[in-house]
Amino acid sequence: MAFLGRKSRPVVGLDIGANSIKLIKLQYKAGSYALKALAIKELPMGVIMAEEIKDRDAVIFDIQSLIDQTDPKMKDVVISISGHGVITDKVVIDRKTGAEAEQAILFEAEQRAPFDVEDVTLDYHIIRDDPETNKMEVLLVAARNEFLKNYLDLIIDAGLKPVVVDTDAFAILNAYMVNYDIDPLRVIALVDIGFDVTNITFLKEGYYHSTRDVSNGTRLIFDAVSKEFRLNQELTSNVMRGELDSSIDQDMFKATIVTASEELVAGLEVAISYFKSYSGAEKIDWIVLSGGGALIPFLPEMLQAKLSIPIEICNPLRNIEYDPDMFVEFRPENVAPLLAVPVGLAVRRV
Repeated sequence: MAFLGRKSRPVVGLDIGANSIKLIKLQYKAGSYALKALAIKELPMGVIMAEEIKDRDAVIFDIQSLIDQTDPKMKDVVISISGHGVITDKVVIDRKTGAEAEQAILFEAEQRAPFDVEDVTLDYHIIRDDPETNKMEVLLVAARNEFLKNYLDLIIDAGLKPVVVDTDAFAILNAYMVNYDIDPLRVIALVDIGFDVTNITFLKEGYYHSTRDVSNGTRLIFDAVSKEFRLNQELTSNVMRGELDSSIDQDMFKATIVTASEELVAGLEVAISYFKSYSGAEKIDWIVLSGGGALIPFLPEMLQAKLSIPIEICNPLRNIEYDPDMFVEFRPENVAPLLAVPVGLAVRRV
């Protein structure tokens, strides 16, 4: 959803998460993408908590460090927001075009909004336009102005220009569409497990259906692993990425993961149950897992067993070319599940 900017030029995807900042620069040519820059900076614990930036200067410093590391001339970026500051709703209206359609959509948004429209920035996306029924499915997105302004000011103060504000859900969907064929016969859940929030985007009949946020991510797992094995932040992060030290008992590690993820599993079960009830879908055929949770050893297998749904680990670099020799600190494929949001932002051409 483009809240800002309408010019046509490639941009950089900048994903500010509670645990890390990810930056992706793609080059688009002849219908395909090439990875030109990738940088990840892990944030100190407590800098961002429950979607609230606690240490603004630290975040700005780390953003600037990533820019200096990749391309100091970089200015235009696409960012995304999610959580309590963003509200989405889907409506069905009569088919219209041009200014008449926009007027009808915004009127509908004003009627349905549980808030004063003067306090939010509104945008919309036409999901499906059906000539047979003469109806349109429209996704409404509203961002609270104060919440949105805080993020925009942060990016501007870091010396960058935010040309588009997207949502995490649509960024994840964009990344999926670039790399995978959507099967209209499958009901798919794109599950992105972040540090504080898990975002679920449901696809039904080949179209976006809805989004649910689960107020739980990998933080509880991180804290449990750190406490159980008496590890500092760096070592805990390494273990959570699958870099298991020989001193870590794997059976104990697995038991810790299972116990610490109980709330996450419960949240996913509620979200899936609500979707099935709301959409009329009998089942979820497939889960595509991304985010930091996709890299945690034993977690994807445990979720598959608990939810009884096949799980595939998302690779948002699947159809994106890159030269491995360009990346000396880490191999992009090893951290690919972390990159669903920034890749989805970087493929935006606005």
